[in-house]
Amino acid sequence: MSCYELIDKARLPRHVAIIMDGNGRWAKSLGKDRSYGHMEGVVSVRHVMEAARKLGISYVTLYTFSTENWKRPESEVIGLMNLMLDAIERETPDMITNGIRLQIIGDLNRLPVALQDKAKWCMTETSGCTDLTLVLALSYSSRWEIVEAAKSIASDVKEGIIKIEDIDEALLSDKLTTNNLPDPDLLIRTGGELRISNFLMWQLSYSELYFTETPWPAFREEALFEAIYSYQTRERRFGKTSEQVQP
Repeated sequence: MSCYELIDKARLPRHVAIIMDGNGRWAKSLGKDRSYGHMEGVVSVRHVMEAARKLGISYVTLYTFSTENWKRPESEVIGLMNLMLDAIERETPDMITNGIRLQIIGDLNRLPVALQDKAKWCMTETSGCTDLTLVLALSYSSRWEIVEAAKSIASDVKEGIIKIEDIDEALLSDKLTTNNLPDPDLLIRTGGELRISNFLMWQLSYSELYFTETPWPAFREEALFEAIYSYQTRERRFGKTSEQVQP
């Protein structure tokens, strides 16, 4: 039986964030180049988005390329940029058909101009889609995001727009790149590593964490269903006692 049949469709996570890890190691285990793993990773994105849409999940955020990933070999970085460029162009028509809206977070000015332009084009083309929002974290790190938010708040204080006593959690959240998104209910990390790697550190404060040995290129529909089913076995207390959160 598929885990899909076991999932309570009335208790779905609204927002699922995913660290897509293991592409290169998976490819090397098959005796292939790391680029093969990245290409198969794009196929997994398509399958997972179809599964998320089937379930009725509203938001999926994918950690696509971190600020730290710029340190990788130049040839791999160039290959990843070209892969993302091709994938966005190829997938946009299907995204529109399936009601998937694209949003991108991160330091986009560091991306190649062609990729910036293609990403903006896709976001414009899919802006009217309402079934599911796909968020790509590109050239993103949580520390970068928080520092940028702090700079913006400091500037507002200096200009007299706000007072120091106005600074609270809500204000800082509003300065983040995810200010129009709900915090993730569930974080999934593939590939066997047990860390969040500078990803959505503020937003993940009360997210449920799910780690799997399955590398991203092998993570398909059923793997997502298993993660969602695991999420539904947990009690989310947000600092309260079990008695307080019982219906």
